[in-house]
Amino acid sequence: MAKIFVLYSKPADTAAFDAYYFDKHVPLAKTLPGLRSYEVSAGAVGTPQGPSDVHLIAILTFDSMEAIGAAFASKEGQATVADVGKFAQAGVQILMSDTRTV
Repeated sequence: MAKIFVLYSKPADTAAFDAYYFDKHVPLAKTLPGLRSYEVSAGAVGTPQGPSDVHLIAILTFDSMEAIGAAFASKEGQATVADVGKFAQAGVQILMSDTRTV
Protein backbone atom coordinates (compact mmCIF):
# COMPACT_ATOMS: atom_id res chain seq x y z
CA MET A 1 0.00 0.00 0.00
CA ALA A 2 1.00 3.62 -0.45
CA LYS A 3 -0.16 6.54 1.64
CA ILE A 4 -0.39 10.29 1.46
CA PHE A 5 -0.03 12.15 4.76
CA VAL A 6 -1.40 15.70 4.66
CA LEU A 7 -0.57 17.95 7.62
CA TYR A 8 -2.64 21.14 7.76
CA SER A 9 -1.27 23.97 9.88
CA LYS A 10 -3.56 25.64 12.41
CA PRO A 11 -5.71 28.24 10.64
CA ALA A 12 -6.78 31.55 12.13
CA ASP A 13 -10.42 30.39 12.03
CA THR A 14 -10.59 26.68 12.82
CA ALA A 15 -14.40 26.56 12.56
CA ALA A 16 -14.33 27.97 9.01
CA PHE A 17 -11.51 25.59 8.06
CA ASP A 18 -13.40 22.56 9.41
CA ALA A 19 -16.65 23.57 7.73
CA TYR A 20 -15.01 23.94 4.33
CA TYR A 21 -12.78 20.89 4.74
CA PHE A 22 -15.54 18.46 5.73
CA ASP A 23 -18.38 19.93 3.64
CA LYS A 24 -16.47 20.62 0.41
CA HIS A 25 -12.92 19.21 0.30
CA VAL A 26 -13.51 15.72 1.70
CA PRO A 27 -16.33 14.91 -0.76
CA LEU A 28 -14.13 16.16 -3.61
CA ALA A 29 -11.09 14.16 -2.45
CA LYS A 30 -13.21 11.03 -2.09
CA THR A 31 -13.68 11.09 -5.88
CA LEU A 32 -9.95 10.39 -6.43
CA PRO A 33 -9.61 7.30 -8.64
CA GLY A 34 -8.08 4.37 -6.75
CA LEU A 35 -8.58 5.83 -3.26
CA ARG A 36 -8.85 2.89 -0.83
CA SER A 37 -9.38 4.74 2.45
CA TYR A 38 -9.42 8.27 3.86
CA GLU A 39 -8.74 8.92 7.53
CA VAL A 40 -8.41 12.16 9.48
CA SER A 41 -7.15 12.95 12.94
CA ALA A 42 -9.74 13.43 15.67
CA GLY A 43 -9.12 16.06 18.30
CA ALA A 44 -5.93 17.94 19.02
CA VAL A 45 -2.73 16.93 17.22
CA GLY A 46 0.17 16.84 19.65
CA THR A 47 3.81 15.91 19.97
CA PRO A 48 5.62 14.11 22.80
CA GLN A 49 6.61 17.59 24.01
CA GLY A 50 3.05 18.97 23.95
CA PRO A 51 0.84 20.84 21.49
CA SER A 52 1.78 21.18 17.83
CA ASP A 53 1.06 23.73 15.12
CA VAL A 54 -0.82 21.07 13.14
CA HIS A 55 -4.59 21.39 13.10
CA LEU A 56 -5.51 18.24 11.18
CA ILE A 57 -3.80 15.23 9.60
CA ALA A 58 -5.36 13.39 6.66
CA ILE A 59 -4.16 9.95 5.57
CA LEU A 60 -5.19 8.73 2.12
CA THR A 61 -4.43 5.13 1.14
CA PHE A 62 -3.88 3.78 -2.37
CA ASP A 63 -2.62 0.47 -3.78
CA SER A 64 0.75 1.88 -4.91
CA MET A 65 2.75 5.02 -5.60
CA GLU A 66 1.79 4.57 -9.24
CA ALA A 67 -1.89 4.66 -8.23
CA ILE A 68 -1.26 7.93 -6.37
CA GLY A 69 0.37 9.38 -9.47
CA ALA A 70 -2.55 8.31 -11.65
CA ALA A 71 -5.08 9.70 -9.16
CA PHE A 72 -3.49 13.14 -9.13
CA ALA A 73 -3.02 13.19 -12.89
CA SER A 74 -6.79 12.72 -13.29
CA LYS A 75 -9.27 15.59 -13.54
CA GLU A 76 -10.51 14.69 -10.04
CA GLY A 77 -6.96 14.86 -8.71
CA GLN A 78 -6.28 18.20 -10.35
CA ALA A 79 -9.51 19.60 -8.89
CA THR A 80 -8.62 18.27 -5.43
CA VAL A 81 -5.17 19.86 -5.49
CA ALA A 82 -6.58 23.18 -6.75
CA ASP A 83 -9.15 23.16 -3.93
CA VAL A 84 -6.49 23.09 -1.18
CA GLY A 85 -5.65 26.75 -1.79
CA LYS A 86 -9.23 27.72 -0.99
CA PHE A 87 -9.03 26.74 2.68
CA ALA A 88 -5.43 25.94 3.72
CA GLN A 89 -3.96 29.44 3.79
CA ALA A 90 -2.10 28.68 7.04
CA GLY A 91 0.00 26.08 5.24
CA VAL A 92 0.00 22.44 4.35
CA GLN A 93 2.67 19.76 4.12
CA ILE A 94 2.07 16.73 1.88
CA LEU A 95 4.15 13.57 2.26
CA MET A 96 3.85 10.31 0.28
CA SER A 97 5.36 6.88 0.78
CA ASP A 98 5.00 3.19 0.20
CA THR A 99 4.20 1.33 3.40
CA ARG A 100 4.79 -2.15 4.75
CA THR A 101 3.63 -4.02 7.79
CA VAL A 102 6.40 -4.94 10.22
